[in-house]
This record gives sequence, C-alpha cells and structure tokens, in this order.
Amino acid sequence: MRTCIRNCRLISPGYELDNATIEMDGGVITRIYADGEMPEGTDDGYDASGRMAVPGFIDIHTHGASGYDFSEAGPEGIAEILKCKLKEGVTTVIPTTLTLPESALADALKRISVQMCKPEFVKIPGVHLEGPYLNKEWSGAQNPAYLRLPDISEVLRLDNLARVLTVTFAVELDGGMAFIGELLSRGIIPSCGHSGASYVQFSEARRRGLRKLTHFCNQMSKLNHREIGLVGGGLIDDGAMVEIICDRLHLSPDMVSMVFKFKPLESILLITDSVSASWMGDGTFKLAGLDVVLRNGEARLASNGALAGSSLKFNEALRNAHEISGIPLKSLIRTTSFNQALLLGLENVGKIEAGRRADIAILDKDFSVSQVFVDGIPKL
Repeated sequence: MRTCIRNCRLISPGYELDNATIEMDGGVITRIYADGEMPEGTDDGYDASGRMAVPGFIDIHTHGASGYDFSEAGPEGIAEILKCKLKEGVTTVIPTTLTLPESALADALKRISVQMCKPEFVKIPGVHLEGPYLNKEWSGAQNPAYLRLPDISEVLRLDNLARVLTVTFAVELDGGMAFIGELLSRGIIPSCGHSGASYVQFSEARRRGLRKLTHFCNQMSKLNHREIGLVGGGLIDDGAMVEIICDRLHLSPDMVSMVFKFKPLESILLITDSVSASWMGDGTFKLAGLDVVLRNGEARLASNGALAGSSLKFNEALRNAHEISGIPLKSLIRTTSFNQALLLGLENVGKIEAGRRADIAILDKDFSVSQVFVDGIPKL
C-alpha cells in the first residue's frame, strides 16, 4: 500500500528539503515531494511535524545492549538488543562478536543467523568478528585467554553459519599480511584493530588491501613524532576508512575535531561499540567473561579501569559529531549509513531517494528518536 511521511525536514547525503513528503510503496521510496506537495492516492501517512527524516542508521560495530551481548544472548536477548537499536534510529545492525573460543563463536553465529533469516526488528545482513586475532599488548577489554593467530579456515567455518562481513585483527601478527588477501578473496572486509602495527606495517597492509581501522585511536599504536603508527597512518591516508566512537570519552572533542578536519567525510564511519551495559543503569556486567563496571555512562573493566566498549546510542553519536564538528547535517549524515553501505556492499540503503529501501529515522531537534521505518513499516 502506498503511504507517506509528510511534513518532514528531509536530510540525505548531499541535500536537504524542508516541508518534504516521502512517498513509499512496498518498502521502497517511490518519490520525494517538496514544498508541502502531497501525493494523490495515499493514506494520511505519518506526520513528522517538521522533524528531521534521515536515512536509517547502520551500526557496523555493536556488541549488545539492555544487559545482553550478541556473543552470548539467546533469541530473547537478541530481540532486546535489536529493540534498543531501533530506539536509537538504527535500521541495519552488524552484530559484533568478542574474542572467544571457536565453539562459543559458532554458537553465537548460529543464534544470530536465526534472526537474519527472519528479521523482525532491524536488518542483519551479516556479522563482524572483532578478534580473536588480536595483539595481546593491545587487547584492551578483549579476553587475552582466547587470543590466537589469524586463521582463514576458522573464519570460513564461521562464515558457513552466518555471513561474515568483516574481521578485525592485528595485521602485524604472524600471517596477518597474507590474511588480508585471504579475506578479500572471500569477499570479507579486513579491518585492523587492537594492534601495535608500525606505520610501515600499516602501509604494507594498505597496499595489500586493508580497508579500515577499527574504533580509530582506541587500542592501536599512537601518533608519535618519530613513529606515527596506526593513528598517524589513518589520518594521512585519505582512503583508509576509520570507525569513531563519538561519545566524548573514547575520543576527546579535540581529537574528533582533528579527525573531521583531516579525514574526508567519505572515510569516516560513526559506530557505537555498545556493550551489554548500554541502555542500563549503573552496575556490573560481563564482557567475554570479564567484569565490566558501568558508572556515569562509562563502561570500564573492573580489573584495571580500561574502557570496555561504550554505552553510546547511535543518535547521540550523530548529535555529538554535529556539535563538535559543525559540519552541516546534509554532509555529515553520510557517516551514519551511506559510507557503511558502500563499505559493506549493502544495496539501496543509506540515502533517501526514489528506488531505495524506505529505511528512515525520524529525529527531533535534540536528535532524540521519534519514529523509525524499516522497509516503510513504522517500528516504534
């Protein structure tokens, strides 16, 4: 049935329209109307009352929410995570696993695959393996007991259970450089993170096809005047895509400003890296068997105080990025979904234009989420 979102401030990569109407049919955007014009033959639709209509967010790095983690949650827990993501304006989720034994990862992917086959809330086109091929010295909140060297056979076994879209690993590990090509030949995006790689190693990895850096600046070799490391490499290489956790904690506002100053918008990916503590009050939670304490919005390991993912919500990430960078939303918005769609080869999402899927988030002026449409269906 043809329906519409009317009276919205439409913001999509490259353009913005006030008092716009978005016509939808069969889950697809069929036409955009400007200046209050209304399509004939549709129902009354949804009145956005001047709120922003933006492409539904794509969170490519999220571990969980509401007390549940994708690596451990059963069907009910996965559903709770996805409900929380909807409330953040997210319409596509890439569940992200932790460093665990292969048997535990396999069980997690089996459970996730059920929701992939029968999407009830948001779309899940595949998973992100964060580890287990990480540098122990840069493991952060990943459990060092389960770290191991890159193993394409293990990845392919997991890929048979649920589509693996991207793998985060440390390129400097034995076999790490060859692993890049092995992933690319299977259509899997290689990403470097939890790594102490030098700039020379980063450059070699880029030459071999490394696509992005996981949670940029966090748990990677730092910028130094004699060795610029992964942080320096990410800043000066325009083509290297970088994930950023824009919660004013993982990256200071000054660092966020620097990223937006030196990186093309086409190479920036907003993420949440949310963990089970997200959407919860202060307390103690688990992360791959490790105790995590949430206090005043900060999730840290109980053992040493290291940051352990975030409690960031995706709509808050966009608000923070806008306030810090001052970049117009019609330009900034591509960092929330369109860049992610291009990176992962997700078709017909990431923009609000005719012919694309009607995955749309409705935001208030303060960036709180009022409504979310997935394939044209209101979900809140």
